Amino acid sequence: MRIAIAEDSAILRDGLIALLHRRGHDVVAAVDNGTELLAVAGEQADAGTPCDVAVIDIRMPPTFTDEGLRTALELRGRYPEHGVLLFSQYVETRFATELLRGDARAIGYLLKDRVADVSEFVDALERIAAGQTVLDPEVISQLLRSSPDRAALDRLTPREREVLELMALGRTNSAIAKSLYLSAGAVEKNISSIFGKLDLPSDDAAHRRVLAVVRYLQQA
Repeated sequence: MRIAIAEDSAILRDGLIALLHRRGHDVVAAVDNGTELLAVAGEQADAGTPCDVAVIDIRMPPTFTDEGLRTALELRGRYPEHGVLLFSQYVETRFATELLRGDARAIGYLLKDRVADVSEFVDALERIAAGQTVLDPEVISQLLRSSPDRAALDRLTPREREVLELMALGRTNSAIAKSLYLSAGAVEKNISSIFGKLDLPSDDAAHRRVLAVVRYLQQA
């Protein structure tokens, strides 16, 4: 993968560069603020060699509040297919919801303190580069608590909620079946029911999965 990093901690930034290089990936830029990341993204796009994923911290200079989320929103606005991984110690629900309200494919949000294994982190990047949505369970939980309208979610059965939560974590149907001790047919039946109860438009299955996850995260 071709990866860009925006992280103001020099130690963490250098650590990410080293581990990604060891795994055979190309870190094309490593900067400490969102402005420089957007400039790099523009240069790469103009050269016809866009990055696969940008790893973005949330609290960066100059105010150390939500610069990373604003950068991610602008990046996706300019380049809708550009992969984004928000990598932070904090869950910022306002702009995270706005980011997910658009096309949530190729977007991830992981919490630094909860990534226990390098392979887990690299796997998340690879899934995002492939167009999947990857979210930490704690991010899901906090976004759900901030949701203003739970009516559609309240129509789901407990089992459907379990299936949808695993979908939000990027699990395939076979992985969901294994985790919940269900047959493949039972998983497909639950997913079909979820699509119906959330009033999702008819579309390709992959896109409907993303829409279901987004609806799960924020009912609006």
